[in-house]
Amino acid sequence: MRLSTRSRYGVRMMFEFALKFNQGPVFLKEVAKMQGISFKYLSKLVIPLKSAGLLQSVRGANGGYMLAKHPSEITIRMIVEKLEGDVSLVECTENPKVCKRNVDCVARTIWKKADDAIMQVLDGITLQDMVDEYKHAAGSIYEI
Repeated sequence: MRLSTRSRYGVRMMFEFALKFNQGPVFLKEVAKMQGISFKYLSKLVIPLKSAGLLQSVRGANGGYMLAKHPSEITIRMIVEKLEGDVSLVECTENPKVCKRNVDCVARTIWKKADDAIMQVLDGITLQDMVDEYKHAAGSIYEI
């Protein structure tokens, strides 16, 4: 499985919002500049994340975007699934009906275990975890 640019950039964008949590709305252009990602590309990613209730927009001169939940409540899995859709290694692990051998296929069991392990990792990491790791690695003294 290889994650698309949508997920990789989406996680980076959401991380930037998490860094600025409780500081009010952030301009998307600022996030694009900080992460070195095209503003145009990011503007496409905010739509599904907003509809999922992970981001909220604020209109006006001091408007922008901000997390709709605390960073500790947003897992990487939530972001990736919203941007990717199904993230299974093979289709039969999520939809057994696509394969006539699903009942007795030993390989399907392996792919299912791999899917479960990946989802467990993505579920076990929040944006707050990323912020904490970043601050620790950077030796930063500021707090959210």
